[in-house]
Amino acid sequence: MASLSPTDMTAEQALKRLMDGNRRFLRGEARFSTVRKEILAELAREQRPFATILGCSDSRVPPELLFDATFGELFVIRVAGNTLSPEVAASLQYAGVHLQTQLFMVLGHEGCGAINAALDTVIHGVRHHSRIAKLVKNIAPAFEGLDLSIPQSRLLPRAVEANVRHIMGRIHESPEGKVRIKEGRMKLVGGIYGLKSGRVTLLK
Repeated sequence: MASLSPTDMTAEQALKRLMDGNRRFLRGEARFSTVRKEILAELAREQRPFATILGCSDSRVPPELLFDATFGELFVIRVAGNTLSPEVAASLQYAGVHLQTQLFMVLGHEGCGAINAALDTVIHGVRHHSRIAKLVKNIAPAFEGLDLSIPQSRLLPRAVEANVRHIMGRIHESPEGKVRIKEGRMKLVGGIYGLKSGRVTLLK
């Protein structure tokens, strides 16, 4: 399937393929424990991913493994807190314009350290090193509307989801996002990965 052109696959088919892969992962039936060299030779000529994933850098959340995807199937952008920066936005644009992926997923995860650091700053005034502080500042607007008075153990899962939705909203409102969604050439979904369960839950 790695050679399948993204133009031959709808966004709904791509999403089904992702979630089928996660179910195989949960059952311990991952297909891609080895990769044939002819696949690598084909991919050396060009890449044809069927989906783009914006996920967190956390070492416990590798999209290729949890979606049981092999080389060349996913265009993955990973940054702490799955945040949106000019560089990340440019990578998303590249995926849409040049790789023509129709499905885009913003993937958060349970127990995200970047989200927890942002909560510590917003609630307790905790200071971080300069570049981490910039990351935290980028995340903080996602917490608008959350009840920050509840215990942080209960607040963190809500903040993780709020951050995914916030990033999705920013992508939706970008000029490229508006055009592609209006033309029906882009489906944007959000998901949360459970560290203990291994399950990806799609946001409604």
